[in-house]
Amino acid sequence: MPDSTSRSPAAEADPDSKLVGSDRVLAVLAELARHPDGIGLEDMARAVASPKPTTHRALASLRRAGFAAQDGRGHYVLGDEFLRMAFAHHEARPDHVRVTPVLQALSERYGETVHYAALDGVSVVYRSKTDPPTGAVRLTSTVGGRNPAHCTAVGKVLLAHALRDEAAVRAWIGNRTLARPTEHTLTTSEELHAAFTRIRAQGYSVDDRENEPGVNCLAVLAYLTSPTVPSGAISVSGLAYRTPLQSLVDDLPAIRAIVSGQAP
Repeated sequence: MPDSTSRSPAAEADPDSKLVGSDRVLAVLAELARHPDGIGLEDMARAVASPKPTTHRALASLRRAGFAAQDGRGHYVLGDEFLRMAFAHHEARPDHVRVTPVLQALSERYGETVHYAALDGVSVVYRSKTDPPTGAVRLTSTVGGRNPAHCTAVGKVLLAHALRDEAAVRAWIGNRTLARPTEHTLTTSEELHAAFTRIRAQGYSVDDRENEPGVNCLAVLAYLTSPTVPSGAISVSGLAYRTPLQSLVDDLPAIRAIVSGQAP
């Protein structure tokens, strides 16, 4: 950010000069975010295409605000105040606000219904849903609605994460008799444990007409509030004749990229 004592009369008269300075500070801040191990002044100046004195002033402004700091090597890193604000904002946003752009991107790509759901005991609760914009049959699921966890893709990927061995699966089932909505539904601890082991190995789960006849889904875990603890799961659901399950499995890298926010 330009030092007020060094501005020329022309700069004072040009209102856009302040925007240029602000843009430079923002460029430095964005570059800091790309270097978790820190970056030196010379490398930073080169990255933002600015002279070292100008870059140093921008860094000084960020340090005064707590948005930048220097480590033991003299390299610049994001400051604790910036991280505090970012995480506080992220934690305060409802899941459905954070996940909506992801659901929309997936629905537009596949022309199918996309859900975000969380595990609640023996059920999954749908917290957000996006239907295809036009032309496709829409599923009857509703936000706030529930389905048995063991026969949905979102439920199985979440259970696979939570139930790490067959004893845990048996304990989760307890004395219940699991519902079998279709002939494809898995209902025994042995079947579910084997399925959960595959899900953990492959990193996704499927519902191959297990909850509704003719409907299949593919689901992956979603990490909206923590990098290590899933907040829920996201699934692409469609009619089997229109969107074969294998087509979703084949496109898994794209689904993962969209869910993780890495898609172009």
